[in-house]
Amino acid sequence: MNKYFISNFWGFIMLGLVFFSCGAQSEIQKEEAGQEFRAPAYPLVTIDPYTSAWSMSDHLFDTPVKHWTGKNHSLVGALRVDGKTYRFMGKEEIPFEPVVPNAKYETWEGKYLTQKPASGWEKSDFNDSSWKSGKAAFGTPNTFQATTSWETEHIWVRREFTMPEVSSESDLYLVYSHDDDFELYLNGIEIINTGNSARSEAILKLDKALLNSDGKNTIAAHCWDRGGLAYVDFGIFKEGEIQSVFDQTAVQNSVKITATQTKYNFSCGPVDLYVEFVSPLLMDDLDLLSRPVNYINYEVLSTDGKAHDVEVYFEATPEWAVNELNQEVEVTSGKTGNINFIKTGTTEQAVLEKKGDNVRIDWGYFYLASPEKENQIMAIGDFTGMKKAFVESGKVGGGQERTTAVLSKSMPVLVFSDVIGKVSAKPANGYIMLAYNDIESIQYFGDNLKAWWTKDGHVSFDEALTSATQNYQDVMERCDDTDAKIYEEALAAGGENYARLCILAYRQSIAAHKLVKDTKGNTLFLSKENFSNGSIGTVDVTYPSAPLFLKYNPELLKGMLNPIFYYSESGKWTKPFAAHDVGTYPKANGQTYGGDMPVEECGNMVILTTAIATVEGNADYAAEHWDVLTIWANYLLENGLDPENQLCTDDFAGHFAHNVNLSAKAIMGIAGYGKLAEMLGKTDVAEKYTSAAKSMAKEWMKMADDGDHYRLTFDKPGTWSQKYNIVWDKLLDLGIFPKEVTRKEIAYYLTTQNKYGLPLDNRRTYTKSDWIIWTATLADDKDTFQKFIDPLYGFVTETPDRVPMSDWYETPDAKQVGFQARSVVGGYYIKMLENK
Repeated sequence: MNKYFISNFWGFIMLGLVFFSCGAQSEIQKEEAGQEFRAPAYPLVTIDPYTSAWSMSDHLFDTPVKHWTGKNHSLVGALRVDGKTYRFMGKEEIPFEPVVPNAKYETWEGKYLTQKPASGWEKSDFNDSSWKSGKAAFGTPNTFQATTSWETEHIWVRREFTMPEVSSESDLYLVYSHDDDFELYLNGIEIINTGNSARSEAILKLDKALLNSDGKNTIAAHCWDRGGLAYVDFGIFKEGEIQSVFDQTAVQNSVKITATQTKYNFSCGPVDLYVEFVSPLLMDDLDLLSRPVNYINYEVLSTDGKAHDVEVYFEATPEWAVNELNQEVEVTSGKTGNINFIKTGTTEQAVLEKKGDNVRIDWGYFYLASPEKENQIMAIGDFTGMKKAFVESGKVGGGQERTTAVLSKSMPVLVFSDVIGKVSAKPANGYIMLAYNDIESIQYFGDNLKAWWTKDGHVSFDEALTSATQNYQDVMERCDDTDAKIYEEALAAGGENYARLCILAYRQSIAAHKLVKDTKGNTLFLSKENFSNGSIGTVDVTYPSAPLFLKYNPELLKGMLNPIFYYSESGKWTKPFAAHDVGTYPKANGQTYGGDMPVEECGNMVILTTAIATVEGNADYAAEHWDVLTIWANYLLENGLDPENQLCTDDFAGHFAHNVNLSAKAIMGIAGYGKLAEMLGKTDVAEKYTSAAKSMAKEWMKMADDGDHYRLTFDKPGTWSQKYNIVWDKLLDLGIFPKEVTRKEIAYYLTTQNKYGLPLDNRRTYTKSDWIIWTATLADDKDTFQKFIDPLYGFVTETPDRVPMSDWYETPDAKQVGFQARSVVGGYYIKMLENK
């Protein structure tokens, strides 16, 4: 058996034999390399916030492969065995066609008010003649398709329309976008009421009985903007007409997850198929981590002792390279060295023009590539025609060398086919590469920056593809070694369920960042605040994400802090506390978030700088930024003990004053500054700030005391909250709070847990998964730690919401409240810092 597959694929036993090769461990032992558990979504391709694809279902073939935003990033795979075709990946799906278009397809006019209307406003016969007229969408200026400015707290919108003629067999869907709380009525009947959440292009199948097919219809909606962006748009769509070709599915036997790989095993009649998605995000090799190339490995073998004719088919669409389906794309074929490829991108190539949360890249080029090999074909063709050709003959034609299309009208495909031939007990294998050349990655205070891997533009994309092929075997082996190390370390730190959470979090956290260098050569590792507000370099996203990077490469954490240090040190940010962010992804030109978090962000920056010094054993990085760290530490000293009314990182809970956990963060920041001063030989400064922190901690204990626990706010008895910020006292050995504080809190938390975890505080039943693990790390022993982890693991494996891991959910029923695919799950690794 090929050395790669011995080292990479989980074991299989066939005909009573266990295969061995190259002196490798037994296949049964290799079972431990991949953990089988139900994920809310399975990572497939994870390069950066733009090139990100997930399977949102238990079986790889149940649903289309999607971007983390929920938009299709179509990948389809099929295996043909002795003339019979089995679909093992993705699902054939043509985009919806507009019936009553939303603003993405056509500007529509509606009536609206921003003051509460009279009762009955949602009814079809309501008189809205006094309402204003406006063109959709309604929202914050320059947001998506916003045409009519909406900058108040509430808006009410009414839209009248007559239904066009639609086949009685066509299902109809409401496609709607809202930020934040949304209620919508169709002809006076409420069909949507979201509560506190924001969605972009959510889909609801309509009961056609609610529609007047030959008369007037009315959609009436109300949206409440709780802060940040505001947006309302909706329309009615039907499914595009499609002739399904790959109807027969394989049998999925297993799916296993490691830190860098997702591995599937299928049965396709008498042949077994192994498919492995590899994202080589190795933190000890930043060139490799940055290289925008992922691999899909495949291996087939006979299970009945006979030889079988086998062909494999992989297909992608230009959906990977557009933000909207009404954009025109070009698809071309090419070759570099011995690598064949097909690439696609928009004809417009609006480099770095768009910014925002629910925005996908529409510049640069997506690649499907593979080393040249006999009987392998790369082809461009028709969505249905290529599949039919494969089903009929096991081959695809040479297709076109170049084509252009608007995807809402026609959908070309990029196809790789391997006519493997006779397959028996001896495995046959190969691999393809999915890659993205974004040309320019980030705009940083006016400068357009290329990705790290380009070496300031000196490495071409062709060279990157060549390196990805030449280093293939080495990359596979290193991924295996990394996976084994991470799993073993997580298992030792927190047990089986904790280890599984960590390996699922690994790719999600790293790929929510982009690695670049500024014009002076400084490392920038810029996060995107996914499914939140799209901010770039958000400090209170860096803070919970930090443990993963502290554990495996503090240089990446420095790359997360560097933009905030520069923002203040350059004089571009003049406030006496740290900024919240440096822009909206991918434009890092200055803070765009509407509110400040003074104590929150000062505390975060000082604490994380202290953590870097502790891990590295020196405070050199702190010394480089000592002046601004001093400003922030003094701000905490003056304002941190009893914070005024302000936001903290849990900003969805709103502004409030006297926040006990925020006060604890300020105290940790002051103590951290004292430790840094001590490491730098500033003895007097160290004594001043360390003593101040200890004194504040004593006051904190008196002010927050509520008997058997500590309060949510100093002024409200009978309240409680997670005090996750105190974890740094333990990890950094600061010695500020007596042990009784955390022991009292932990004992109380165990009495307040729900089925799926510990609520954030007494106000609501929702929680944040990252903070649960930070809170659990306060426990003195692993058994107590696991009492918090097991309910969280239950949420991840049982939540009904099939999205890349959410960090904000309801503890009674495991339903997502908001947020998904965010980097903050890197915070799961905090337990692993205890011994670092």
